[in-house]
Amino acid sequence: MLLFLTCYGKLLKEWITITDSNIAHWMGLGHYQTFLNLAANFLEELGPESTETVKVEDTAFDGVQVRVFEAGKNTNDAELKRGVIYIHGGGWALGSARIRSYDYICKKIADVLNAVVVSVEYRLVPEVYFPEQIHDVLQVAKHFLLLEVLAKYSVDPHRVAISGDSAGGNLAAAVSQQLAQDRSVTTRLKLQALIYPALQALDFNTPSYQQNMDIPILYRSVMARFWLEYLKGDTSFVKPLLVNNHTSFDLHEAAAVRAILNWTSLLPPSFKKGYKPVIQTLGDPRVIQEVPALLDVRAAPLIADNEVLQLLPKTYILTCEHDVLRDDGIMYAKRLEEAGIEVTHDHYEDGFHGCMIFGTWPTYFSVGIRTMNNYINWLSQNL
Repeated sequence: MLLFLTCYGKLLKEWITITDSNIAHWMGLGHYQTFLNLAANFLEELGPESTETVKVEDTAFDGVQVRVFEAGKNTNDAELKRGVIYIHGGGWALGSARIRSYDYICKKIADVLNAVVVSVEYRLVPEVYFPEQIHDVLQVAKHFLLLEVLAKYSVDPHRVAISGDSAGGNLAAAVSQQLAQDRSVTTRLKLQALIYPALQALDFNTPSYQQNMDIPILYRSVMARFWLEYLKGDTSFVKPLLVNNHTSFDLHEAAAVRAILNWTSLLPPSFKKGYKPVIQTLGDPRVIQEVPALLDVRAAPLIADNEVLQLLPKTYILTCEHDVLRDDGIMYAKRLEEAGIEVTHDHYEDGFHGCMIFGTWPTYFSVGIRTMNNYINWLSQNL
């Protein structure tokens, strides 16, 4: 799996320089993301295999496919379980709730916490684009939070969390903000837990983007491509994004977000490391004009107003030193703390993007095991 992901990152980085008329199209396999996802899932996808302690079932919540992991430890019928809504990563285009790594993580969460874990099989690019992935997760969350559904699964309505990694962390953060503002939702989340989340596409020159631009498995150019494809933008805009031509001084639409995403004030000195902000005097107005979702708070939860952040639950954010997305998580932690939210920031100096899924067979990275165990321990202690 590690070899596949590393090679995938390098391959996608090369494909950025060519048109979408690539080998997958030539072979009649359609969009290259579909081809890559099929290739990745071919060996990794598992059926709903229950264990002695966790019942696993594939079903649908309000029309959206989910995999439910239901712990069976409690012998007391009056004992309620905890609930976790989990959203997998993969650049909004890859991955599945049904692949081996996420199946393992969700089983472990359910077992350790004596919980019901709902892993969302949201639709991916190119089948759908922003904001449909958010809609899928939001539909699942609202359905699961219904009192009659929680009662069906014996879940305590006061002990439900939402969590996700990478692009799934983006969706978890966005949906958490949506739920917090929705007065029709009477059951509130107790926690949100975000694992190396992608939270903005407006500054591709934060210190972590500059430091880790060529570090596998998530290269900076690959992340820019993921963003553009998720937001249904022209992939020729990758290069303008990489030099921040879409948030230049002459573009008034970006003025407000430039102030919010001022990493020189949001990042601790230890993470700045002598890097300088990259702000162009003159930019390319076509990027924001043709991809206005770049400024949409649902795509970029980091730019939410303080009034929204104040409504959010207690938060856990995991970041890794060798990850372009490191500073997204650190800045969000700072903004949440400034809004009065209790935040646990768990940083790993030896961590890299996606490392938590490498705590399972066939890869046993020490940092993968530590991140997974510490994340689950935090959930256990706080949910």
